[in-house]
Amino acid sequence: MYDFSYHRPTSLQDAVSLLAKQPDAKPMSGGMSLLPSMKLRLSKWTDVVDLAAIPDLSGIREEAGHIIIGARTRHVEVATSALLHAKLPALAELAEGIGDPLVRNRGTIGGSIANADPAADYPSSVVALDATIITTRREIAADAFFTGLFETALAHDELITAVRYKIPKRAAYMKFRHPASRYAIVGAFVAQMEGAVRVAITGAGPHVFRIAAYEDALTKTFSSAALDGVTPKLPSLNTDLHASADYRAHAVVEMVRRAVKAAAARKSI
Repeated sequence: MYDFSYHRPTSLQDAVSLLAKQPDAKPMSGGMSLLPSMKLRLSKWTDVVDLAAIPDLSGIREEAGHIIIGARTRHVEVATSALLHAKLPALAELAEGIGDPLVRNRGTIGGSIANADPAADYPSSVVALDATIITTRREIAADAFFTGLFETALAHDELITAVRYKIPKRAAYMKFRHPASRYAIVGAFVAQMEGAVRVAITGAGPHVFRIAAYEDALTKTFSSAALDGVTPKLPSLNTDLHASADYRAHAVVEMVRRAVKAAAARKSI
């Protein structure tokens, strides 16, 4: 690990100010991605700004027909939330499948979304549920947030404060996971919204993406049978030691079908 200066601000204003003053500073939420990359010297930062002491950045609540989750809400809190199990069980199930107990008890939803790992689970929920990312500056629509490999629309000194999810009629998340890390080799989040269906894929490409052909077919008939004969147009997919692009293309089709079946079996909200 390279040397760095550690900061623990107690307000969002102080955290943003520290980031603005140091171009090579990095905010830290749970640290589950940042600290391992620093220990392996895969990343180097002059300053680390720990957000743990800032109040009012965690919690889950329902407001005006939406679910709002604070950025520092831990995965375990999402997984065990009674409100989510009642109103958005697909998101609770997604969180339960993240990493191991250590990761789930330390990692946070805002940290995961800001990190934008191409194999992370939460980005698929953000896009499929047409969520809004609330920051210290503005509100960012889901479709505009993830811009590339580990890249987002966030400015250097901009922090996520909360995620506002729309409540779907039905939704489900299915993934073909890596057996050790539990990252998604391919994950599919399918959400039946009011008047439309959204399908978001993670793990398969450089960042989360939607499949318009599947969305159109499922909007007409929400059934896995509606996908028969539909050939999705996919972006360039990843090839690595875990799976080839061709394998991932087949896995995308299968994970979407499984997610649709799981969502269709649920009682509509």
